[in-house]
Amino acid sequence: MKKSKKGKISKKSVWVRWKRYWVKLYVAWVVLWGVMAALGYEAMTEKAAEERKEVLGSMCDERARMLQDQFSVSVNHVRALAILVSTFYHNKSPSALDQETFADYTARTSFERPLLSGVAYARRLVHSEREQFEKQQGWTIRSMNDREPSPVEKEYAPVIFSQDTLSYLKSLDMMSGEEDRANIERARETGKAVLTNPFRLLESNHLGVILTFPVYHSDLPTDVSVQERIEATDGYLGGAFDVESLVENLLRQLADNQDIEVNVYDVTTPGLPLIMYGPQHPNGDVSLLHVSMLDFGDPFRRHQMECRYNQRPPILWWNICGAVGVFVICVLIGYISYAAIDHIIKVEEDYNKMEELKVKAEAADIAKSQFLATVSHEIRTPMNGVLGMLDMLLDTNLDSTQKDYARTAEVCGKTLISLINEVLDRAKIEAGKLELEAVPFDIRAILDDVLSLFSSKSRAKRIELAGFVSDKVPKFLVGDPGRFRQIITNLVGNSVKFTEQGHIFVQVHLADHAKAVMAARNEAWSKGKSDQVEVRPGFSAFNTLSGVETADQRNSWESFRLLLTDQECNVDASDNWTATGASSYVNLMVSVEDTGIGIPLHAQDRVFTPFMQADSSTSRTYGGTGIGLSISKCLVELMGGQINFISCPNIGSTFTFTAKFKECNKDDLSDLKKPLSEALPGNLKGLKVVVVDGRQVRAAVTKYHLQRLGIAVEIFGSIKAVRDTASTQNGFRSGMSKQPYVILMENDMLSSEMEVSNAELLSEWTPNGYKSLLPKKILLVASESDKSKFEAFFDSIIMKPLRASTVAACLQHVLETGNRRQQEKEMLNGSTYLHGLLFGKNMLVVDDNMVNRRVAAGALQKYGANVKCVESGKHALSLLQPPHKFDACFMDIQMPEMDGFEATRQIRLMESKANERIQIRGTGETEWHLPILAMTADVIQATYDKCLKCGMDGYVSKPFDVDQLYKAIARFFESKPISDS
Repeated sequence: MKKSKKGKISKKSVWVRWKRYWVKLYVAWVVLWGVMAALGYEAMTEKAAEERKEVLGSMCDERARMLQDQFSVSVNHVRALAILVSTFYHNKSPSALDQETFADYTARTSFERPLLSGVAYARRLVHSEREQFEKQQGWTIRSMNDREPSPVEKEYAPVIFSQDTLSYLKSLDMMSGEEDRANIERARETGKAVLTNPFRLLESNHLGVILTFPVYHSDLPTDVSVQERIEATDGYLGGAFDVESLVENLLRQLADNQDIEVNVYDVTTPGLPLIMYGPQHPNGDVSLLHVSMLDFGDPFRRHQMECRYNQRPPILWWNICGAVGVFVICVLIGYISYAAIDHIIKVEEDYNKMEELKVKAEAADIAKSQFLATVSHEIRTPMNGVLGMLDMLLDTNLDSTQKDYARTAEVCGKTLISLINEVLDRAKIEAGKLELEAVPFDIRAILDDVLSLFSSKSRAKRIELAGFVSDKVPKFLVGDPGRFRQIITNLVGNSVKFTEQGHIFVQVHLADHAKAVMAARNEAWSKGKSDQVEVRPGFSAFNTLSGVETADQRNSWESFRLLLTDQECNVDASDNWTATGASSYVNLMVSVEDTGIGIPLHAQDRVFTPFMQADSSTSRTYGGTGIGLSISKCLVELMGGQINFISCPNIGSTFTFTAKFKECNKDDLSDLKKPLSEALPGNLKGLKVVVVDGRQVRAAVTKYHLQRLGIAVEIFGSIKAVRDTASTQNGFRSGMSKQPYVILMENDMLSSEMEVSNAELLSEWTPNGYKSLLPKKILLVASESDKSKFEAFFDSIIMKPLRASTVAACLQHVLETGNRRQQEKEMLNGSTYLHGLLFGKNMLVVDDNMVNRRVAAGALQKYGANVKCVESGKHALSLLQPPHKFDACFMDIQMPEMDGFEATRQIRLMESKANERIQIRGTGETEWHLPILAMTADVIQATYDKCLKCGMDGYVSKPFDVDQLYKAIARFFESKPISDS
């Protein structure tokens, strides 16, 4: 927990509090999973070894079982021979079996005994029968050891029958050897086949054993005694088993023979195994051994099979990869978690820093707002007095020099107020507190007003200043006219500031329509169908408003002509732009074109940066703060549009922006108390006017203003063309009849003596003999010097920039149409409506500053109001105690003792009590609510919100402005018509 300077406790999360432990935890995590991976690898290795052991055991047991089965088959064949001998030799008299028959039979049936190298039969013979036996056989019983005649023994076992492979055994006493005697005795005592120790066979040199099987003269019961078995024994049948061949044949039958190494041992003697098959010294994997016991039917002897793999176990790459993979994954998971936690910690630390910086920034913002409010108030308060007194001074009888001084001072004061307003607007935008209005307005009237604002500067510089609004743009729109006017004013003001020759041209079109026309024109150009530009004698090759080259070639006459009409391009307007009424929103495109100094390439990237200019000399040469374009960009974005520009140094700039407005419906217009624009006279409709202008763009602009008045217009490129057309029998295409007509001529058409002569001749011409139809000639000029130069040749002169109202006034003057009193009333500005609102109203002005009281009183009395002034909030309370006679109150908010906020709260409290009494009486009287408007030089949003919160109905910023004053009071009063008297 941490305390900030302001006493607020900032809580640290568990991530931050445990910051020093996270590295240790990560290391512990890595070690833990390292151990887990090792244990996992060990477990997988043990499992693999166990599986390997099980596989070895399974293969070894399978081989042992197969060896036992094959050995049992061989033993059964020996048993069958024993039965043969017993049946045909001992139980037949005379015997049906002799050596030849035995040898022949065993040879023919040897395929049934592939593991026996040979078989032989030895007869049981006691010593008393030896002599007679030897005489019958014709040979002497010999010993196996030395092949000498066998010594005297109680019992003998001479071989009488043998397979040819064992013929060398004939006459040998099988009981002459100690081991052989023991085997024979065990065989006859048990009645089972018995085996000898392994030995090398003579012929094959393979390891083998001798199988001995007793032959009884009759079948014996299972419970017979040993002695009875001995006495019932007739002889012994023996066979030599080739164990090596037996095992080799077995292993060849198995597919996995090469995988393991097999050894067969006789383990009858503990600790002294006798090898029967396999190498003496194993070469395979000695670390793993499996032993399978063998049962060859001899209960006395024990045999076993030992199996081991030929190769050591392979490296378990899958286990290694698995363990390492798990370890790496867990390490990565730990690292990712650690990195995430570290990121969270850094984010939280940054967040805490941002919180601290935010607190500081908010404090700085509050300080800035307070500073702006203070500076604004301190500057606006004296400026209110200055401008108010100048306004009242201008209403007095002054000579021309004095009026010029007063107006110059008024312009300087308004410029200072405008600068303050721009700084405050920028502050509002940065704070996100700038909100746009949504009220109906006339875009053409706004454009006329802006052009009028810069008319004196354009005339002084002798530059063309013109405006054009497409007929496709609705007459009325809903939006913020003040902010829209501010954008155009900033752009036109910049153009006027940086333009010394040429023109400034403002155009307004529907954005979708303009884009469609431009796309169609570009397509036509790509196909080689571009129009040929007509270059008229004496005019520049650049067919623009003033004939001077512009930065954006798209605004030349070819493009402008296509925008004037859809018929001259392959564009279906209904498909490519939204017609009025088809959508609730209208997207406008406004362009401001100038032929000024342009913007240097290195400065174009920072044009919209606040307080930035092309270089340090710009502000010294042209003035300005560099904030206007930045504010314009923000306002355009608030209106849902974009702003961009094209600029070429020493050629000019064209700024284009889009803005989205809502269409105005009848309900919006019906709620208005003041007309959105001054009404244009209707008595000029049907008038026919000829425009003489060699520049097509400028002629189209002039035609636009005339058509707004309902006038039929015909354009000619020269005075000679007008004269030639007028001299024909049919005259003009429109037909003159007896109605007078007017010729509007540009002053640069009189540049040559021939044209001046044509103008003089035209003034002397009488069409069709009607003197009364002598054409009225009006000259259009852009400067005072041109006006004085050609004034003698024309009936009237119109100073540019053109406005529909000024053109109408001039035409009415030269044609002597309309009631002069009515014309004067039509030329009145917003003061007319203020007069209707304030005339006869009782107003209370509350301000502690005497100058402010005088200015406010003078401004209200100017429009017919009865004004009472007081210097404090307490005095205002005494006058506004219900009932009172006042219709509205203008209240300063910063006053000593009781400020305007507290005074308003007290007034609302008094009204609330009075209204309660009215409700109790039930007389139907109107309840009290006096409109209270704040008079303040502090125009920041927080002050406005505070005004509404304390009960005020609105505010009027100092110094007073006619439009602002009207907006503030129009909600409370109805305008009354002004009598002609």
